[in-house]
Amino acid sequence: MPVLARFYGVIIKMYFQQREHNPPHIHAFYGEYMGAVNIQTLEMMEGDLPSRALGMVKEWILLHRQELLKIWETQEFKNLPPLA
Repeated sequence: MPVLARFYGVIIKMYFQQREHNPPHIHAFYGEYMGAVNIQTLEMMEGDLPSRALGMVKEWILLHRQELLKIWETQEFKNLPPLA
C-alpha cells in the first residue's frame, strides 16, 4: 500500500484498486489508530481515528481531492504535499 503523505504523525496510504474496494478512499494511520475515509464525501467508512486526527485528514483530502481521485483512477501513485 503506497504512502501518499505524512504529516503531524498521520500517514496517508491508498490500496491498489480492486473491484470490491470502492468507493474511492484513503487509509489514514495515526499511532495505533486507523481510519478509511471516503475521498468524495469525507465520511469515515471504518476505523477509529481520534477526532483531531480525522479533522486533519479531512482538511488534507479537501486540499488534494482532485489529485487523489486521479491517483485512484489511474493507479499512478505519487507523493502529495503534507498538511502545512
